[in-house]
Amino acid sequence: MTRLGRSYKQHGIPAPGPGGWDAIVVGSGLGGLTAASILARHAGKRVLVLERHYTAGGFTHTFHRPGYEWDVGVHYVGDVHRPGTLLRRAFDHLTDGELAWADMGEVYDTVVIGDDRYEFAAGREAFRQRMHSYFPHRTDAIDRYLERIRATVRTSKRYFLEKALPPLLGALAGPLLRGPALRDARRTVREVMAEISDDPRLTAVLTGQYGDYGLPPSQASWFMHALLVAHYLGGGAYPVGGSARIAATILPSIERSGGAVVTSADVAQIVVERNRAVGVRLAGGEEVRAPIVISDAGIAVTYGRLVPREVAARAGLSPTVPGAPPSFAHLSLYVGLRHDAAALGLGRSNLWVYPGDDHDRSIARFASDPDAPLPVVYLSFPSAKDPDFARRYPGRATIEVVGVAPHAWFARWQDTPWKKRGDDYEAFKRKLADRMMDALVRQCPSIAGKVDHAELSTPLSTTQFAGHPHGEIYGLSHTPARFAARHLRPHTPIANLFLTGADICTAGVGGALMGGVMTATAITRRNLLGAMLRDSAGGGVPRWRSEVADRNAAPALQASRTQG
Repeated sequence: MTRLGRSYKQHGIPAPGPGGWDAIVVGSGLGGLTAASILARHAGKRVLVLERHYTAGGFTHTFHRPGYEWDVGVHYVGDVHRPGTLLRRAFDHLTDGELAWADMGEVYDTVVIGDDRYEFAAGREAFRQRMHSYFPHRTDAIDRYLERIRATVRTSKRYFLEKALPPLLGALAGPLLRGPALRDARRTVREVMAEISDDPRLTAVLTGQYGDYGLPPSQASWFMHALLVAHYLGGGAYPVGGSARIAATILPSIERSGGAVVTSADVAQIVVERNRAVGVRLAGGEEVRAPIVISDAGIAVTYGRLVPREVAARAGLSPTVPGAPPSFAHLSLYVGLRHDAAALGLGRSNLWVYPGDDHDRSIARFASDPDAPLPVVYLSFPSAKDPDFARRYPGRATIEVVGVAPHAWFARWQDTPWKKRGDDYEAFKRKLADRMMDALVRQCPSIAGKVDHAELSTPLSTTQFAGHPHGEIYGLSHTPARFAARHLRPHTPIANLFLTGADICTAGVGGALMGGVMTATAITRRNLLGAMLRDSAGGGVPRWRSEVADRNAAPALQASRTQG
């Protein structure tokens, strides 16, 4: 058994059932697991998921030190703590209702600028009224902002629908389906905010969640910002039992249809014959075949390393998108304390701490000078958010302190082995960690002198464990050019090779999950989101479960009839 609570295998590859594997998924991030689960549930496919890391889940996984546990990428999720929302129903379907969510309460985010604090209250009207109280002379601008968010989000459904269509149909319907969204997607957050308000502090507060998609206002697409803000307007939630529960509760559906999730299985290449994906080759040379290959490794890795170079050249595939470079790399300081969260007065609200109103200037200054003020410090309190944490780790608390850092700062150590990068690297890490710890203590003075454990991850950690070549946490940057790029979709020019995950949708848990839904829809050419929502609302035994049970029983029934 593993910490995920399932008996998934570490490499070698298990033997498939009769007929072999129906599909192979490269990468076990949420997009890959979602696509695999849906194909298993609704198409009865035996899906093999191959993960290079020693644990499944991508950025939903957790890691442990004696007495402590931290998540590495899931700090909160919107639209899941209310049972009727689309994302909650999708999760309920994928996990058979086994994944529980803890509401973060009235305030999910708090923006801190200098000595001023601005709380983001859950609920559209509560948010509006709270912002009105902070900016009584800017109420019209706040109302315009919320209406602009709503109008932009309305255009998103057709934009993402077009991505799942067959390429020819998508090309024909694309201008109609994509056009309304692209009018906003092609504009930056700064451009739209300049039309809404000329108050720099109001703009700084309303854009204070930019770290959730990884670009400051002058670079980020307004479309991404609107989707992100709308995602959290109803409030935030955290998975009960920690973020590893996400993968743990999706895995059983893959296995029930004869599939498997295999870790420590590094895929070196996608095997392509006659412009058709036919399987994968592992780093050790072993070849595994399937008629469908799905990559959840991101554009940079898929087209830059996994697809053979000559094949990529013939198909015109590039690991980069003009105008959408790799997203921010990040630092994360993992803090453990021998006191529980309640005793320390740690709340559930995330803190976004900024040195001033100009996010773009702060980022640019820090990128050119590591000694400049930290442009953003994000504080998350998982032990306070998770009601099950105290049962698992009594008398302990954890905090995560996240910041940004250019990958270039660490490039000279990128070819050194993990944990053996040398004294210069460790000294640089200590300097950054000390600054982040100082920022944490300023916001949470109750922890001063009580830290039991602290360790810093860098962009090289992301490359080591996630395989992202530039340590990017969000894949491609969420620039206007990213959303204008039509090839960021499930279909590829190589037959039977599909993409999934955040790069074909958006950053975050919801984006990765919907990327998986789009990919499964593109493969089956069925409205699988509709099927998922119908099943999650119906009660009783879901239709997919009885269908798959009948299919799996068929060979045994046929054998018994033959023997009889």
